[in-house]
Amino acid sequence: MLQRSLRFAVALAMLAAGAAPVAASDTPDGELRPRIESLIRKSGADVAVAYRTLDGREAMLIQPDVDFHAASTMKVAVLVELYRQARAGRLALDDEIPVVNEFHSIVDGSTFRLDTRDLSDAAVVRHLGGRLSYRALAESMITVSSNFATNLIIERIGAKNVQATVEAMGAGGMRVLRGVEDNKAYEKGLNNIATARALLTLMEAIAKGTAVDQAASDEMAAILRRQTVNDRIPAGLPPGTAVAHKTGEITRVRHDAAIVYAPRPFVLVILIRGLDDGKKAAALAAGITRLIYDASNRSH
Repeated sequence: MLQRSLRFAVALAMLAAGAAPVAASDTPDGELRPRIESLIRKSGADVAVAYRTLDGREAMLIQPDVDFHAASTMKVAVLVELYRQARAGRLALDDEIPVVNEFHSIVDGSTFRLDTRDLSDAAVVRHLGGRLSYRALAESMITVSSNFATNLIIERIGAKNVQATVEAMGAGGMRVLRGVEDNKAYEKGLNNIATARALLTLMEAIAKGTAVDQAASDEMAAILRRQTVNDRIPAGLPPGTAVAHKTGEITRVRHDAAIVYAPRPFVLVILIRGLDDGKKAAALAAGITRLIYDASNRSH
């Protein structure tokens, strides 16, 4: 019922008045951009923001094409490719695959292992030596950001296929070269990259039902709504606002990319780097979100 009602809310917004979409910098509140830019300046962080209402009438882009380390936001792209291959019949989401701690570096094909002590990997690690379905792995990859689950999926579906799909979707600013913790690749600077515009494109496709197809998009959005890390975009929204999102973080990096099912639904991507204090970075993302929510839903 929740899924159906959220889809209905999105559909109503998209069917609203027929004016052409505005330019990317146009919002009804002329003070919104200066307020956000002031907040960013005061923080001392390097920040990219991509925002657009699903009716296409309001949008704002700040550094939309600047490259950031993708961190775990790349898992959205992996999720999309997993569902694409499932719809193409190359795999079934309920197929079970071996859970092994052995992965291959993109540098030379040599094997590496993950540290299994990370709590986010606990549900997968419990099955070492056994099997888990793609569906269960996708749940862990997104909701608790399991790197172990991510690598197991990428080993099967292929990073090159993920990249081909995001480029076909017009999200070439998302560059998925490899799985997680491939230290040989990291030392050579071969990292996964994301831009705010690319993540906006992917999240919009899921929100509008065009990421693979409507049914797949609905399933992906449902998984993203079960995200357990909610200290960034969700923290800047009124309590009870439904959000489908994916966070990402490494040292001095805090990201969030979301579909916000507000009275006027919108997609919002906030990429932050340069702050040592993760709580300050999360608070900055929440503050930006609050300003955008207030401006976009003021008349609703």
